[in-house]
Amino acid sequence: MAQAEFEELVEDFEFLDDWEDRYRLVIEEGKGMAPLDAALKVPATKVEGCASQVWLHAVTEGGVLHFDGESDAMIVNGLIAVLRKLYNGLPLDAVMRVDARQEMERLGLNDHLSAQRSNGLRAMIERIRSVAAAAA
Repeated sequence: MAQAEFEELVEDFEFLDDWEDRYRLVIEEGKGMAPLDAALKVPATKVEGCASQVWLHAVTEGGVLHFDGESDAMIVNGLIAVLRKLYNGLPLDAVMRVDARQEMERLGLNDHLSAQRSNGLRAMIERIRSVAAAAA
C-alpha cells in the first residue's frame, strides 16, 4: 500500500548489498529536501522523543496529507525524506492504514538504526499519524 516513490526507494535499496551504501542513500534523500522555513521551526512543530532537533510541518488539503520537515542531523533528515515518500499525498484514512514498521523493515532500517534513532523515527511516525487522525 506504499506510495510509488517509496516503492522506488525500496527497489533502490534492493540493489545495495552493503548497509553503509544504504545509509548513504538515506542521507542523500535528506539532502534533496528543501529546508524548512525558519518560521515553521516552532515548539508546535518540534517532535519530542528524538535525540536530534526535528520539526515536522503537516497540512491537510482536501482530505490529503502533506508534510515537510527538517532536522539538525543528516541521517534524520534522510529519515524524514523516507517518511515523506511513504506518507505524502495519501488520503487521511490511508495514512492510518500504513504499517510504517513493516514498510521500514523492507528497507532494513529497523535492524540498523541506533535505539535513539529508532525512537525518533517512531516519534515522527506518531506525529504524522496524530495529525492525520485529528484532521480526519
